[in-house]
Amino acid sequence: MAVKIQSVTPRSPAAKAGIKAGESLVAIDGNPIHDALDYGFYTYNRQLELTLDSRKVTVTKKDDYDELGLNFESYLMDKKQSCRNKCIFCFIDQLPPGMRETLYFKDDDSRLSFLQGNYITMTNLSDEDIDRVIRMRLNINVSVHTTNPELRVKMLKNKNAGRVLKYIPKLAEAGISMNCQIVLCRGWNDGTELERTLSDLTELYPAVHSIAVVPFGATKYRDGLEQIEMHDRDSARDAVRIIEKFGEKLLAEYGERVVYPADELFLTAQLPIPPSEYYGSFDQYENGVGMWAYLRDGYLDCLSEVEDDGSVIERSVATGMLAQPLLQGLVSATEERFPSVKIHVHAIRNDFFGETITVAGLITGRDLIAQLEPFRGQLGMELIIPKTMLKADEPIFLDNTTLSEVEKALGLPVKPIGDEPEDLIEALLG
Repeated sequence: MAVKIQSVTPRSPAAKAGIKAGESLVAIDGNPIHDALDYGFYTYNRQLELTLDSRKVTVTKKDDYDELGLNFESYLMDKKQSCRNKCIFCFIDQLPPGMRETLYFKDDDSRLSFLQGNYITMTNLSDEDIDRVIRMRLNINVSVHTTNPELRVKMLKNKNAGRVLKYIPKLAEAGISMNCQIVLCRGWNDGTELERTLSDLTELYPAVHSIAVVPFGATKYRDGLEQIEMHDRDSARDAVRIIEKFGEKLLAEYGERVVYPADELFLTAQLPIPPSEYYGSFDQYENGVGMWAYLRDGYLDCLSEVEDDGSVIERSVATGMLAQPLLQGLVSATEERFPSVKIHVHAIRNDFFGETITVAGLITGRDLIAQLEPFRGQLGMELIIPKTMLKADEPIFLDNTTLSEVEKALGLPVKPIGDEPEDLIEALLG
């Protein structure tokens, strides 16, 4: 396979070697280059022999860790691999029509797992792919869901879903580190099936470095999809009990808890969120594990260090239904410490996706406008929202409403903030 070079970075080792845009890269030191993984792995050495489509070039003026300087049409150097599964819990299958096209793309690309931390089901991987992972010593994030092969086939609706489970112990034996996740579906992979999965995975510690158990979430757009009952307080408590049993065992044996319930499971179970120490290095933070403890404990620490200068402040914060009581607790602590500060916390009901979706990151601009317009003029000087409500590279909500449209409708500035405790302190107190 030859990969066309789109441009060459000026004064880079590749430029100094005379490589030109428009040429195609075939191999490095005799190793065929298929994608970004090959390119990154084989460009490490100081001296390289590049096979181009019509000649060979030797690169000598390169230090360790220096970029070679070749740029390609796409980050991966070819097309993304789409998902071949039809998972019963897939959120993309529950999206309404009419949203932006990129939201409907199902990614299951192993390269993005290695390069960006995405979770993959492994159903796109071959034995050769696994051998490459081991050869390159690449860590991987795996969407496991169950270690029961027959059940995994049913849940992912892919005949290969059970077969590829053999890759997990193979990678573990080779010393490849894995973070794993389980989307917990009531009546499917909970109860004894959850115990089986956790038993199988925790036996592979420390190669299986961490495990997140995240509850299934349903939108109102599930016509024609498998019926899955939502978790209630009792089923969530049963799941937390199983997870805690394994976590306590591993903590006693290895000093690491390894397996964690997502914050949403604790909240659904009506159980208190543990302190930050519970979560160790927060390895599963991006899966919604320990996010609230990190924000709460860090916020209260920061709050104790801020001095009251008597400033009169009135602002509003919009969040999801799930986080509203937690955020209100932080706001109450803030108002108690600073009597001249008034913060309004608004829990936004998710009418767009359905009331069963309660997280802040899936709130749309239309729901913000519809539910906050009645408070226009009473929101204070600014509305604060988590930046997770917006597209990563553009101020636009999931329903294509723009940030400026929300500001115009509500008649005040809207400030998206990050998820660090300091971000919230600064946004509330200035």
